[in-house]
Amino acid sequence: MTGFSRVEGTEDGYSWVWELRSVNARSLDIRLRIPSGMDRLEAEFRKAVAEQLNRGNVSATLTVMLPPRKQEVSINSEILNQVLAASNELSKSDNVSPPSVDGLLAVRGVLEVQEEEETEEQQQKLDAEVSDAFLKAIAGLIENRVAEGERLAITINGHLDEIENYVKEAAGIAAAQPAAIAKRMLDQVKALASEVPALTEERLAQEVAVLAVKADIREELDRLSAHVDGARELLNGGSPVGRKLDFLCQEFNREANTVCSKSSDLDLTRVGLELKAVIERLREQIHNIE
Repeated sequence: MTGFSRVEGTEDGYSWVWELRSVNARSLDIRLRIPSGMDRLEAEFRKAVAEQLNRGNVSATLTVMLPPRKQEVSINSEILNQVLAASNELSKSDNVSPPSVDGLLAVRGVLEVQEEEETEEQQQKLDAEVSDAFLKAIAGLIENRVAEGERLAITINGHLDEIENYVKEAAGIAAAQPAAIAKRMLDQVKALASEVPALTEERLAQEVAVLAVKADIREELDRLSAHVDGARELLNGGSPVGRKLDFLCQEFNREANTVCSKSSDLDLTRVGLELKAVIERLREQIHNIE
């Protein structure tokens, strides 16, 4: 979900620059920085982002440079007369020299500068141009994010391949578990033969069967394989899949935990731990996609 886009434009002396950035996030967070006086467009901009993006911290900054404005200078006669009257009084009473022209003009309020105001037509035209540029900037950001997503898909598929390989390895180990359980139990019975009553072959077979059922991980491995297929289908679907893959990662982790908890074999435990490690790497990458 990382991306950047920049769009510039000019019209009737105005110039503007849009800069959009996005970084990874579980949900969509939009931060807009627009010049004072253009707040009227904020809701429109937020809606445009929300319609096209689902996840990420998106920061959008608009900089607008205004054209030079015509200025008209006028003198406020009322304030000027008050200043002159006050200066005359001071001159009479305190023998103060009369004020100079530049001194009078420097008095606040005497000189008034009025700037030509923006017409409603100019305002509407600028709004339309800036809004159009914003849509282009979003399109550029999406293109940038799609390119990153294509690179991430290769990495994620690699993690899925690893999970698939560990599932196959675990299945091979699990297939030999009933025989290993029987041998281990037989060895334990022989070691305790002098202290406990001997078990019949039938009773021994029953105990082995109970332990084998408890250690059976075929369902967990089948579900892991199904989750791998589901993840690949989502990646090939072309629509936003980040949240769905987040959920799948939780399911991956749940099955891997069960495999580890059922394991009574060192090799199977090792595979289970490797499985958990690659699932964690998968989860970290999934946080980067929409």
